[in-house]
Amino acid sequence: MFSILTSHRHLMETTGFTETQLTVREAVSQVCSQFPNTYWQERDQTEQDPKEFHAALAQDGWLGVALPEALGGSGLGISEATLMMQTIAESGAGMAGAQAIHANVYATQPLAKFGTKSQVEGTIPNIISGEWRVCFGVTEPNAGLDTLRLSTTATKLTDGSYRIDGQKIWITCAQVASKMILLARTTPLNEVKKPSEGLSLFCIDLDRDQPGLDMRKIKKLGGRAVDANEVFFENYVVPENALIGQEGQGFKVILHGMNAERCLLAGEALGLGYAAINKAAQYARERVVFRRPIGQNQGIAHPLADAYMKLEAAKHATYHAARLYDESGKQLDGHGSGITQESVGVACNSAKYMAAEAAFNACENAVLTHGGMGYAAEYDVERWFRESLVPRIAPVSREMILNYISEKVLRLPRSY
Repeated sequence: MFSILTSHRHLMETTGFTETQLTVREAVSQVCSQFPNTYWQERDQTEQDPKEFHAALAQDGWLGVALPEALGGSGLGISEATLMMQTIAESGAGMAGAQAIHANVYATQPLAKFGTKSQVEGTIPNIISGEWRVCFGVTEPNAGLDTLRLSTTATKLTDGSYRIDGQKIWITCAQVASKMILLARTTPLNEVKKPSEGLSLFCIDLDRDQPGLDMRKIKKLGGRAVDANEVFFENYVVPENALIGQEGQGFKVILHGMNAERCLLAGEALGLGYAAINKAAQYARERVVFRRPIGQNQGIAHPLADAYMKLEAAKHATYHAARLYDESGKQLDGHGSGITQESVGVACNSAKYMAAEAAFNACENAVLTHGGMGYAAEYDVERWFRESLVPRIAPVSREMILNYISEKVLRLPRSY
């Protein structure tokens, strides 16, 4: 039994996980045990960054879980990273705890794979150590999910540097980040053959003392311990060596991280759901009304049992997707066999969808099980319920995943 869950039985069935994965789960649980639910309640209410939590994970090396050992990472896969993110959310930290380190895990993947030797060696060890934090700058207010039509520009100057102009939105942890992985257009849309061309990826410093950078926090429903922001660039100059990979090929580079992010989000959603069901089941065993535990009533028991089974089904989808992602990576290095990128995309999108829906269902039923106390901050389920909307919306909506499956699997006409 892991230390974080000593007060009640651990719900998720772990048969089928590898010894390494279970070791990751136990070790991360031990770090999380230093941060009880009261810590996250306070951070949620005061909107304070959980810097101590980030530092504790960094101290034990977990920010490099899926990065090469040569750079100070653990050299593990997205499967292990997903289980780590699930464990964080499940510990009571919820989406806030996960989002505090989320970008440090997945946004570094394109940099590690496509960055130059000096970029990688000069950046990633500082991220793994926790000295630098990272945010991901893709979403824009006027583009939304239509990433190919983003309007932030990076104009090359005569000395080789780039001038950034534009706006990004919903940038998590920008207030505390030292680096941003930024997607911007280097060739105007009307000058490229396909919208996916002419986009470039950069790893830039967020220098608050440099002119042309402005960040404004967004007040939000859940996950309040981590900041979300609008970020404005106006004549913000970055050096030539900030470019990751080839100019104009940024969308291909960023695709490398998108399926990984879907797996991580799925894991975080699962953690949220299991935490909520665990808490609800404990309450249903202890709460006595009409001289009997409320969990004895099928009106309470059956929705929780149904929610548990949906989480278990989503768990299998999630770790199947993560395994395919990891195996496809080996294939690119000449060691794998027969896994298409389309099959990886279908699995990762399906897992994210199923886990998000299962988590929302679990959190809703946890609140209802608690009745009036489900509305009270001290019982945590209201916090997790607010946060359970995040995996349904980000980084891609439910509807866009349904569009994707309709087109790629069912071969129906594209609707967007």
